[in-house]
Amino acid sequence: MGLFGKGVARICAVVAAPSARETATDLRRALRETPTVELRLDWLKSDSERRRFLDWLRRNRARRAVLIATCRRREGGGLFAGSVAAELHWLSQAAEAGCLWCDLEIETLRKLPPNSIREHSLPPRILLSVHDFERMPALNPALGGRWRREVDAIKVAGAVRTIADSARLLRFAARSPNTVAVPMGEIGLPSRVLALRQGSALAYAPVSAATAPGQISLSEMKQLYRAHALNRQTQVFGVIGDPIAHSLSPLLQNTGFVARKVNAVYVPFLVKNLLDFLRSAPDFGLRGFSVTLPHKQTILRHLQDCDSLSAKIGAVNTVVVRRDGSLYGCNTDYVGVLRALEKKLPLPKSRVLVLGAGGSARAAAFALSRAGAEVCICARREHAARELTRAVGGEVIPRRALRMESFDAILNATPIGMYPQAAISPLAPGELHCRIVMDLIYRPERTQLLKIAAHQGIATVSGVEMFLAQGIAQWELWMKCRAPEKAMRRVVLAALRQEERGRSPS
Repeated sequence: MGLFGKGVARICAVVAAPSARETATDLRRALRETPTVELRLDWLKSDSERRRFLDWLRRNRARRAVLIATCRRREGGGLFAGSVAAELHWLSQAAEAGCLWCDLEIETLRKLPPNSIREHSLPPRILLSVHDFERMPALNPALGGRWRREVDAIKVAGAVRTIADSARLLRFAARSPNTVAVPMGEIGLPSRVLALRQGSALAYAPVSAATAPGQISLSEMKQLYRAHALNRQTQVFGVIGDPIAHSLSPLLQNTGFVARKVNAVYVPFLVKNLLDFLRSAPDFGLRGFSVTLPHKQTILRHLQDCDSLSAKIGAVNTVVVRRDGSLYGCNTDYVGVLRALEKKLPLPKSRVLVLGAGGSARAAAFALSRAGAEVCICARREHAARELTRAVGGEVIPRRALRMESFDAILNATPIGMYPQAAISPLAPGELHCRIVMDLIYRPERTQLLKIAAHQGIATVSGVEMFLAQGIAQWELWMKCRAPEKAMRRVVLAALRQEERGRSPS
């Protein structure tokens, strides 16, 4: 059964707001999703607001709720400016209001006499918190010191600087009973999703305001990642890149798993060091992963095998992890470019400019060349442009010549204009002499480049078409069955359009 119960109860919603009214509202919202809730009393802006909220809680006790009261002092990384005695006072008031648990940071316990915790009128169960916002604490059986024997559970929250840090923290939680693992920071995000699967007693998720670096909202934890439903049989997939926060791949792939009732999850890995990720991948039980910039070319040297086309392209965007742990690579960007562009343009004998020479550009250039197009390359790195044109039998076009050259299509394969720098265009209006402009960037759906092209009466192709095609091809490669394409397309388009409406003045 475990200390905190099974299933959804192990997702702990975090309620943190400055006023009693907002805290009460967020608590009601949280309890609609999970019975386990942490109440951050230190976030309330004054003692009068704390008193007002706890009075409300006494009158509105939630049946079967597991409430964890926290009044973390500034010394322990919280917002409470009071003394240890004042912290204990508010936790005792929380016990009277119905809180079954309290969270005591180790900085507070160090200021109390030995074996004195139970002398205070605290909630019946105590969670010892060890936070380190700078690094990962030393993970050993002595963590928590002599206070470990006086509490019911321990929470270890450490700053994650490498994916290996995350893996070590989850391993520690798995072999230490009644331990909560909290990886902090964007690099630790996948481990927050996988924490319950890997053995953590709880996984934290804020209802509204984030209270620690790298937190995932309660709605995303439950609806996007279904963290409460993951188990050791869950197949784990992911996407690696830097940056990665903009990616809609988790929405695309997880929608497919839900629609086909597959016990699998797809999470984003911020990968700054590729070797760090590859060494830690077995700890997460990864079955496959997508590859985005800047790793599409460098991943090749770490593969045991790849298909012949990917080898010629010199870039991989999809990896399958075989049963023996070996890595097999392929490229579905190739498919995505063809499916997106050939609907608008007969490719044989057309003249197409590819802007860029990275992994996506290489896939696009090979796809276009094999379809019979005349491929031109314009890239900031001249040597990379020359190498790519030699590989596809194309032509290098210097940037200064674009105002005089004309093409059937121009394809942007650079990250310029990608969310959140969406106001930038890689090309100026005077450089767009073509019938069609395609942007491989899909977020936003209508990039600045596409807006400029449309304003000039040029037909446009959004990168969302390529994104959907390559991602659906990945899903089918991993699952070995037909993807629920309509559902996957619908959810991605809805997300992009909702985001666009949110940015518009209206």
